[in-house]
Amino acid sequence: MVSFLKKFFETNRLDDTVAQADPETKTRVATCAVLVEMANADDEFTKDERDHIIEVLKDRFDLSQDEAHELIEIAEEELQGSIDIYGFTKTIKQNYSEKERIRVLEEIWKLVYTDGELSGHEDSLAHKLSFLLGLTHKQMIDAKLKAKGKQ
Repeated sequence: MVSFLKKFFETNRLDDTVAQADPETKTRVATCAVLVEMANADDEFTKDERDHIIEVLKDRFDLSQDEAHELIEIAEEELQGSIDIYGFTKTIKQNYSEKERIRVLEEIWKLVYTDGELSGHEDSLAHKLSFLLGLTHKQMIDAKLKAKGKQ
């Protein structure tokens, strides 16, 4: 399945209006892209962050290790071809329930704290993503506290 995705996305961008990928596929790529963007927020995409994203993808989408790696590659290509993250968050917002979007935000915060530190860029991007995902400030704070293990 993922090989088909790679082939599809070699010729179509996620935010291309003629893209024919099904909503589930677009949402998987968008979710991964948001996580990869967060991992790059402090200009250091570490092995621990990559491993965390792989585990999230395997768990959330029932993927194999290789499929998760391939999805990250596709998401990275999509990020390079986009001008911002709005298209990705819009896809997530359109296809996930509020509960699922909160879960994505919790994973974003867990990713932020993978290295035990919160940079200003990470904090700012997490707030922006929360807003773009249509979540409230309280939901954002609750997700952050849950990720830190304080809730």
